[in-house]
Amino acid sequence: MFPAFRRALSLQALALALVISACSSGPGAARSSLKPESQRRKAPDFALRDADGKLVRLSDYRGKVVLLNFWATWCSPCRFEIPWFIEFQRQYKDAGLEVLGISMDEDGWEAVKPFLTRFGVNYRILMGDDMVAQLYGGVDSLPTTFLIDRQGRVAAVHIGLVSKRSYEKDLAELLEQEPDSAGRAVDSSAVLAGAR
Repeated sequence: MFPAFRRALSLQALALALVISACSSGPGAARSSLKPESQRRKAPDFALRDADGKLVRLSDYRGKVVLLNFWATWCSPCRFEIPWFIEFQRQYKDAGLEVLGISMDEDGWEAVKPFLTRFGVNYRILMGDDMVAQLYGGVDSLPTTFLIDRQGRVAAVHIGLVSKRSYEKDLAELLEQEPDSAGRAVDSSAVLAGAR
């Protein structure tokens, strides 16, 4: 092989490895799958501002399935999955899904607002900080996504780039569970089927 070709091939392999491993400041592989209900813990509540300056709390979304995504504009894997989240918000909103993005950009709204416009993000974005990252276990890899069930409990944590299919599988299962008046989960697969 020619040295220049071999070098180019090596650089491509390195770039692919970086994308697969995510924007991480520490070790961690992509993980998925829903926790059994008995092992789910209450998601920490927070109060953060959205792009319009409105104060938003996680508890505002009780009774909904929440996809809570920690991300940044500079993170390539984050950019890769954002179109999926746009699609999920559009496709499953009526079934009870809310996608919330928490930007960890150090440049704040100055970096984030143009990005949201360029990508046509249709879900609410909040500006995060170290305190909220610590509430969620010290988020040190981006993207990191928490799937929160209708009772406000963390049902799954996805660290790094996870396949679209993994998200779809977990969301379908969570959206089939709808709380009744006593807060118990009941099957609402008819509602989910209608949202497709």
